[in-house]
Amino acid sequence: MNSKKFLIGGIVGGILFFLLGWLIYGMLLMNFMTQHATAAAAGVMRPEAEWPWWAMIVGNMGLGFLVSYVLAKANVSGAAAGASTGAVVMFLVSLSYDFIIYAQMNLYDLTGAAVDIISSAVIGAVVGAVVGWLNGRNSS
Repeated sequence: MNSKKFLIGGIVGGILFFLLGWLIYGMLLMNFMTQHATAAAAGVMRPEAEWPWWAMIVGNMGLGFLVSYVLAKANVSGAAAGASTGAVVMFLVSLSYDFIIYAQMNLYDLTGAAVDIISSAVIGAVVGAVVGWLNGRNSS
């Protein structure tokens, strides 16, 4: 595995996860996701002003490095292959944690979980496309 590709892809991927999460969840789906959250969820959500931003950054960077690692190990070096791989990785990650949370906690309904899974796959496809493109561009 090329360490340079992994590091560049991870950093770019993490930044993209943060920006796309803000756009999709923070802007486009905010009202929808609130409508599909349970009353119990209101008690666990922090107001944005109280978010520990370091934790948000670490979480998004972790996802960026996850996608970068998978693409680097799979030797993906193109936008199309990166998009499909990124979509599958994030679909499976989100499918896993959304249904475990749904089974154990009273935070959202099945529609909210399904939309989160699809949204995660879309974000994963975009991040994967960019990281895959970077991998192909940085071939050396």
